[in-house]
Amino acid sequence: MSDNAVLIQDLVKKFGDFTAVNGINLNIKKGEIFGLLGPNGAGKSTTINMILGLIAPTSGKILINGTDIQKDPRSARKQIGIVTQETVVEPELTAEQNLMIFGKLYHIPEPELQKDIDFALKLADLESFRHSYAGTFSGGMKRRLETAKSLMHAPELILLDEPTTGLDIQNRAKIWDLLRNINQKQNVTILMTTQYLEEADQLCDRIGIIDHGKLIALGTPAELRQKIGVSSVIEITAEREDIPKVAKAFEKVGLDAKVLNNKVTALGGSNATKKIEMLVKEITAMKIQIHNISMHEPTIDDVFLKLTGSELRDTEGAYSTGAKGTFMMGRR
Repeated sequence: MSDNAVLIQDLVKKFGDFTAVNGINLNIKKGEIFGLLGPNGAGKSTTINMILGLIAPTSGKILINGTDIQKDPRSARKQIGIVTQETVVEPELTAEQNLMIFGKLYHIPEPELQKDIDFALKLADLESFRHSYAGTFSGGMKRRLETAKSLMHAPELILLDEPTTGLDIQNRAKIWDLLRNINQKQNVTILMTTQYLEEADQLCDRIGIIDHGKLIALGTPAELRQKIGVSSVIEITAEREDIPKVAKAFEKVGLDAKVLNNKVTALGGSNATKKIEMLVKEITAMKIQIHNISMHEPTIDDVFLKLTGSELRDTEGAYSTGAKGTFMMGRR
């Protein structure tokens, strides 16, 4: 019996002369929360589409709990729950009715259906809103209801596309708690994409970073931080029009500067404190006002910036909502 919830071998996808995915090998272990990150055009969305069986690979293989998605798509898809980036709930129906309809689409037997609904509402902390119309829910509540729907057919793997995009920090924290409960208490493997790097840092057991169609980094958050060394990160913010001059100051003191909006960052090396003193002197001489200066340990944001040379700017959907019907194929 395989220990892998998802096994990807030599995965390639070409669109004409363009290679969107170029030889990815990846295993997602059963019971883990795995984060998949990548900028627009990196190949992340194409990879997700192939995992879901929505598009066929040019070459390579994808196994879902040992089942080949190409050879036996029906069996493979029964094991997957999906939460798309766009939250889809029926506003004119209550929370219970939303789950009822979804359960019937999955052909859950009537004696079990009500128990499953009760369980899903409790897990999503929506018991007291059972008879409330979904159209009156906040964005966070709708997201939790959408996640509860994905559990109705008892999948072994749930795929979430940017589960907390657009939510405030309080609702994001509730979604994080929900995902941890699903993973730990139900032993469900989670594959998630996110544009919040701190979210991946908080939730994920392992993280994979895709760029230019290749898997360029893979490991735990701690392992990825080690890829850029133990150096502290120096960060300075200033007025946007002054940022190019601030970046020049970084270069003058021997630091490889990265510019992100109104801030400049760089790895400080073993003498980061001395570098900060030199930076302040250079920038002050330019008569530039520093808004904030800080030094911190490397984060996943710093890892991503170091490896890809850019911000995480992924805003494209991984799949169209019109494809969801493909997965209405009965319960395991």
